Amino acid sequence: MAVSSRRLQKELSDINKEGTPVGIVVLKADDFSRWILSVEVLGDTIYQGEKFALMFRFDAQYPISAPAVQFVVDDTYKAPVHPHVYSNGHICASILGSEWSPVLSVVSVCVTIQSMLASCKKKERPPDNDRYVSHAPENPKKTRWDFHDDNV
Repeated sequence: MAVSSRRLQKELSDINKEGTPVGIVVLKADDFSRWILSVEVLGDTIYQGEKFALMFRFDAQYPISAPAVQFVVDDTYKAPVHPHVYSNGHICASILGSEWSPVLSVVSVCVTIQSMLASCKKKERPPDNDRYVSHAPENPKKTRWDFHDDNV
């Protein structure tokens, strides 16, 4: 069994035993290549009452390499309007790229994204949304992000 499969099996086992934090629900984890979890920001936030879905795609190098993580954009789910989230669901967050660490897990990434949304004060897209989306790779990990704004 590959390291990634063993790690994901352990993460799923932990989720099944301990549950997920409030506002996070596993929607699909049938295999070790793609999982989908819903994220709801609780409390008095600009996203109150909204639910989003995050898709995680894992390669054989997980957890050494970060999963490809993006918001699901389909007939049911939309990407949140946020300065670090593009309308195609791609997320500009350093923990999904240069600051990834193998100690992070699917649940910890969800909690980080939940916190990123909860701290947002204004719903707006990144200034380069239209240009980025029109040329973006299908896999957000293939984007070379420029992390310059931690204040949102």
